[in-house]
Amino acid sequence: MQETNMVRNVAIIGHGNCGKTSLAEAMLFTAGKINRLGKVDDGNAAMDYEEEEIARQISINNSFHNYNWKKHTVFLIDTPGDDNFLNETIFASHVCDSALFTIGAVLGVKGQTIKFSNIIKERKLPTIIAINKMDRERADFQKTVDEIKESLAFNPVIVQLPIGAEDNFKGYVDIITGKAFLFDGDKGMVHSTEIPADLADEAASLREALMEQVAETDDELIEKFLEEGELTEDELLRGLQQAVASATLAPICVCAATLNKGTAPLLDTINLLMPCPSDRQPIAAKKVDSDETVEISPTPDSPFTALVFKTMADPYAGRLTILRIFSGTLKGDTFYNSTKKTTERFGQLYVLEGKDQKPVESAGPGAIIALAKLKETATGDTLCDASHPVILPVPEPLRPVISYAVSAKKGDEEKVFSSITRMLDEDLTLSLTRQPQTKQVLLSGVGKVHLDVVGSKIKKKFGVQMELSTPKIPYMETIRSTARVQGKHKKQSGGRGQFGDCWIEISPLPGGGYEFVDKIVGGVIPQQYRPAVDKGIQEAMEKGVLAGYPVIDVKIALVDGSFHNVDSSEMAFKIAGSLAFKRGAQEAGLVLLEPYMNMEIKVGKESVGDVMGDLNSRRGKVMGMDSADGLEIINAQVPQSEILSYATDLTSMTGGLGSFTVSFSHYEEVPAQIAEKIVAQANAENN
Repeated sequence: MQETNMVRNVAIIGHGNCGKTSLAEAMLFTAGKINRLGKVDDGNAAMDYEEEEIARQISINNSFHNYNWKKHTVFLIDTPGDDNFLNETIFASHVCDSALFTIGAVLGVKGQTIKFSNIIKERKLPTIIAINKMDRERADFQKTVDEIKESLAFNPVIVQLPIGAEDNFKGYVDIITGKAFLFDGDKGMVHSTEIPADLADEAASLREALMEQVAETDDELIEKFLEEGELTEDELLRGLQQAVASATLAPICVCAATLNKGTAPLLDTINLLMPCPSDRQPIAAKKVDSDETVEISPTPDSPFTALVFKTMADPYAGRLTILRIFSGTLKGDTFYNSTKKTTERFGQLYVLEGKDQKPVESAGPGAIIALAKLKETATGDTLCDASHPVILPVPEPLRPVISYAVSAKKGDEEKVFSSITRMLDEDLTLSLTRQPQTKQVLLSGVGKVHLDVVGSKIKKKFGVQMELSTPKIPYMETIRSTARVQGKHKKQSGGRGQFGDCWIEISPLPGGGYEFVDKIVGGVIPQQYRPAVDKGIQEAMEKGVLAGYPVIDVKIALVDGSFHNVDSSEMAFKIAGSLAFKRGAQEAGLVLLEPYMNMEIKVGKESVGDVMGDLNSRRGKVMGMDSADGLEIINAQVPQSEILSYATDLTSMTGGLGSFTVSFSHYEEVPAQIAEKIVAQANAENN
């Protein structure tokens, strides 16, 4: 097992199409972990191996690998860059020790880039910025650096100045050492050279700026720098290491992943500047059944502590549980799950290497490992030494914001829903619920692409196909005024007849749901028949009167009636109650109600006008505004029927920076023109 100070744990983070997976591929190839340089476009990358990832040419899940470089062991997490799978990145950022933040030199900073940088800022993650795709047409290093300084939550500092760009990208100047290097072949290596004359002044200026920025992070260094105007290379390096570990500075490196240019220097920089597990701030955990906080020591001989941050469903291997070890050493065949308060046995320990699993005997701090076929353990659980039970903090999963009605093709309901249930273990942003008003089963997620991918996974992994359709809106009906009506059921068809007669007063009960009051005086309706009237009314309310939607917020008073000694029965009075309610509801003036949702929408300042105008077009009401972390927060209430595709629309309006949460607020009357169309459509479907 590797010494902890020689372990690095790095998540590659950045928006879609910035080349994260290609960079991971080049790093693994240069380190000799894989024997060929795979390409995302060709579908043979080691880190994007699921069929759906290959088909869409994007990362969908966190994928894991490791390599050894100059006696260091580095665990890599390649995270998705698409908003639909943002939860994967959030959980990866929670368990890693550092981030390799990747930005394309052509596209530069986009809305999603800002979103990802805010995740890193919130976690205070030590970060190296890799400006990738320096070989592409229109690659612009300085423009990208300026955008980073202007828009992202980093304090960037250049440690590699590119020599050339586009087709002429051929090397870099190392600002720390003041030396220049040219790329050497396709193995990611470099050889030293003279600093080009046209870059000498810029390199000297950048070194001066680097010394100043590093000195400002340390009291001793700033004193030395102010006195002498210079730091030694050792002082500069030591100060930079401390500044990176404390997430005060973020060094900028350059590379072209698909050509494997700049990869070896990047591996060196990770070894040199990224913190090992023991360099990070102590991990705070809570004692079981207590609010008392304890610190976790990231050493191999400390009590074992780990967090499960991902579960993968595999039709052959079963569940694969992925965990990050924070302290101690895992070996043997059991662990204590302090979240579930149970001891669980496991078979083999694995280190993940793309789609493959490599067996290992033990693992220590910083390691990301997998266990197969665990029965009790789930994502978010803390595993630990039974003699030192603690609970580690877990990030809150993103809440679903889009829902579709889900059904099965060819009557495979049981198989489809059991497959979805297995996917719920793997994906905490999925939710499966039944809508009682519409009788539909709803599958909810963070975007349409997210749900489409779930469908594809289920089809490929479990051989069943689910269908998604636009969900019905759970409209309601209510009344505007009061009415007094009779409901009479009289039927004679030979033998014993049926007779039930009741008078009810119906009135609105805003926000009160339903209330039934028995005001019968004397015995005009015997006591045993009165609950039947109530039951008949409730059944009629459930089926609706105007358009088949449930009726709510109604008060019913049973005030009069009559009965027959022979022909009256509970059934007769139940029918009479139903008839009375339907007639009374129509006389009292039925209206249609629609659900309104609370929305909290986070966008950049430049998008506020577009988003507000769009909310108005959706009949939304802006309730207030706020700001936080450089974003504007719009609080609004919007009809549910108007936001079925809002996730996609907001991405288009904000360039990917916008995000929102949604929750039920209240019911409100549907405008007459819209209500007429809804009622006509519902009655056509019901008939």
